[in-house]
Amino acid sequence: MKTRKSTLLLAIFIIAGFIACKKEENLPVIVPVINTTQTLSVNFSTSSKFAFFSFKDSAVIANTDSATNKWDFGLRFTTFIVNSYASGPGNAGVIVQDGIFSGISSAPATGFAYDSSSSKLAIKDGSWYNYVPSTRSFAPKAGKVFIFKTANGLNYVKMELLSVDYVPFTGQVPVTLLYKFQYTYQPNGTTTF
Repeated sequence: MKTRKSTLLLAIFIIAGFIACKKEENLPVIVPVINTTQTLSVNFSTSSKFAFFSFKDSAVIANTDSATNKWDFGLRFTTFIVNSYASGPGNAGVIVQDGIFSGISSAPATGFAYDSSSSKLAIKDGSWYNYVPSTRSFAPKAGKVFIFKTANGLNYVKMELLSVDYVPFTGQVPVTLLYKFQYTYQPNGTTTF
């Protein structure tokens, strides 16, 4: 009789253990939102190659990967491109909206612009900065927030340009611009930041 009770108790514990393990396997994996500030080096030339950036990886993407979904946006001098249609094979889109970065808590469901042609880019050159001729500098306009849908079409990002500076140079013309920006990347596919 004791052997039956012991065997029955052991079987109950084993089944309970399997159920507990099964429940743990079904728990969602929580991937944290990425909040970071980055600096991107861009050539001071309208004919140089684009500098490509991936929000997911917080990294510059090599020009050899320009025909992939590995990058979300590119910069050349003051020209932005997004990885879509005429600029790349991805599904990246963007909305440039007025607001305060910390006050934007979600991405809209619609209204994203895409690079439909090389002359009709999602982000118009000159729409995001003020040019100061006396210092030959580009100052990001206050209150402009970029809401991106990433190249995979599944994730959302809010980004704000903080500054555009020259790398110290000798001679008449700068060689490199440094774009400093902050962004929040939502890795779980929701529109909430």
